[in-house]
Amino acid sequence: MDQPRNLTTEPESTILSSKKTVCVIGAGPSGLVAARELRKEGHMVVLFEQKHDVGGQWLFDPDVEKEDPLGATKFMEVHSSIYNSLRLLSPREIMGYTDFPFLVKEGLGRDTRRFPGHRELWLYLKEFSVHFGVRELIRFNTRVEYVGMLEDVDYDLSIDRVERNGEVVEEVFDAVVVGNGQYSYPQLPSIKGMKTWKRKQMHSHVYRVPQPFQNQVVVMVGNSLSAQDISMELAGVAKEVHISSRSQKNFMEGFSKVISKHEKLHLRPQVLFFFVPRS
Repeated sequence: MDQPRNLTTEPESTILSSKKTVCVIGAGPSGLVAARELRKEGHMVVLFEQKHDVGGQWLFDPDVEKEDPLGATKFMEVHSSIYNSLRLLSPREIMGYTDFPFLVKEGLGRDTRRFPGHRELWLYLKEFSVHFGVRELIRFNTRVEYVGMLEDVDYDLSIDRVERNGEVVEEVFDAVVVGNGQYSYPQLPSIKGMKTWKRKQMHSHVYRVPQPFQNQVVVMVGNSLSAQDISMELAGVAKEVHISSRSQKNFMEGFSKVISKHEKLHLRPQVLFFFVPRS
């Protein structure tokens, strides 16, 4: 059985040969810390970010008019699902990196609450990227379209096709770290008649503010935390808000009490099909 190698006794040439050129995809919370740790170990790191700044999901994008309301496109123009009023669900003490605490910052425009708004976490991630020199590793406005193995080589290499400001190029790396998140593409239910129903439909991914729903009757499909948040917000402007859930047992006790006391909020069973009544 091979014995584990002790790096402290390895010849310098062996240690240097273990250094890699690494591509990190995504400058959100995971990508930023991955890039920092890889560079700390001596690797050559390039971090690709499709947007103009760091943050990933926490980089708020209010311009959703360019996006398909149900996300029926190959590439989403809008990456973030953050809506304008969103606040952190967890206290700031457990939302930061262990060696870079998410501390309260005083100053104009800063949110000093224990459960701050989304912009405060984005500012924290931006500060992290500058403090540890990760920002200098990032190629912004660059989207990775393909990752694959090179052929006819006797060691592992990865190849990336990258779209940089409209130009498609190829680059070679020893390793790839994928940190592009999992909340950018809407997950849609399969409901009969949904594809042919002509009235307004949208996924919460492109929801930002409640004003467009003024005096409308709205059906919210799902009862996740974001659905509960948005339902409460819509109740302030909509005529009626009907929350459809597969199981009414999944509602938190506090939210169930809110529904029972709010005349515009109504709890409904699962939606079975869409139809337009004949006039």
